Amino acid sequence: MHRLITRLARVMAGAGGLVLGFLIILTCLSVLGRVLNTILHRQVEAFAPETAKWLLDLGIGPILGDFELVEAGVAFSIFAFIPLCQITASHASVDIITNHLPRGLNRFLGMMIEIVFAAVLIMIAWKLSDGMFSKKRYGETTFLLQFPIWWAYAASLFAAITAAIAGVYMAVVRILEFFSGKTIIQEGFEVDQ
Repeated sequence: MHRLITRLARVMAGAGGLVLGFLIILTCLSVLGRVLNTILHRQVEAFAPETAKWLLDLGIGPILGDFELVEAGVAFSIFAFIPLCQITASHASVDIITNHLPRGLNRFLGMMIEIVFAAVLIMIAWKLSDGMFSKKRYGETTFLLQFPIWWAYAASLFAAITAAIAGVYMAVVRILEFFSGKTIIQEGFEVDQ
């Protein structure tokens, strides 16, 4: 079971990384296009209006709807990275107080945190599904690109469901660790079973 969920988490993180990489390139190209557009309008147009017009007619400028794509893609990427953070117990934590607590109390706290985290991930997936069906029902689209908003919700929902599965799995692992007294998955590491 651990290997299956770990593979699924890695696939999701890979997909999130690809989307994030695409968004970085898209943003850089859009900013470059915006800068070139400004230069063509302010500097080149003054001494070479024909060349400036020709280049502007080619479409040099910001990428239309770049912020709409970034908004949808970043939401997906965030949800896509959560399962790997969850399965490897690699979320950021501040251990100033817990480092001084007894091991049993730390196991209890870890179990409770994972249970709450799993519940929150399930609730997020549930509310995302509500939002997706609402956006689909009303046919809402983005302003510039006019793509259906529910597509972004669906992608994020798939990643959120994967995160919820990983969250539930880790909650079960922490419950087993608490009652058995054995470490199954160490904090910040991946343990093959």
